[in-house]
Amino acid sequence: MFDYVFFDLDGTLLNTLDDLANAGNYALAQQGFETHDTERYKYFVGNGIPKLIERILPPDSSERLLEKTHALFAEYYGAHSEDCTRPYDGITELLDALADMKVRTAVITNKDNVFAGELIRKYFGGRIGAVYGSLPGTPHKPDPFWVNRALSDLGADRNEVLYAGDSGVDMQTAKNAGLAGAGVLWGFRDEDELTENGASYICRKPSDILDIVIGSRS
Repeated sequence: MFDYVFFDLDGTLLNTLDDLANAGNYALAQQGFETHDTERYKYFVGNGIPKLIERILPPDSSERLLEKTHALFAEYYGAHSEDCTRPYDGITELLDALADMKVRTAVITNKDNVFAGELIRKYFGGRIGAVYGSLPGTPHKPDPFWVNRALSDLGADRNEVLYAGDSGVDMQTAKNAGLAGAGVLWGFRDEDELTENGASYICRKPSDILDIVIGSRS
């Protein structure tokens, strides 16, 4: 029975793609590099901002260039992270329905913890029980570090938790943590990637997550 749902953030709860792409392209343009189409950012994101920076720059970029680009990205994104970002249709209703069922929720994301917390507060208020974002010196998903921290903090058993995310990294995270993974199709990646990385469920709309939780209780 699922009494907890842990969510990824970007591509799962919030469509952040345009703002991430705008920040990345700003950092590139400031240094005279070619920018990328927004759609390409679907495959740059997912492993944290340092990896995104590495992916948008030319191969074998120096550490100094990576650091400068990261700083430019963070400067722009800090001021513009809410320009285009919106919850996906049906997400707020899903969170309200889960709360009505006394299902506890958390976010586990590779986004910087400060940015993640600000976005969750703005768009969801108190609907999310806890937020675990990237902090210096801690591993990124698919390492289960933050999932394990959430399990401990919330007193949850692994068989009580459904993990929902839109990428292979999320499904690997669920697998590494011993959780059931629900792959969602409204985000940045496709069904093949989700199933190849071990999704236990495939969700085509947010209410499918609610149906999984209800089904686990019948």
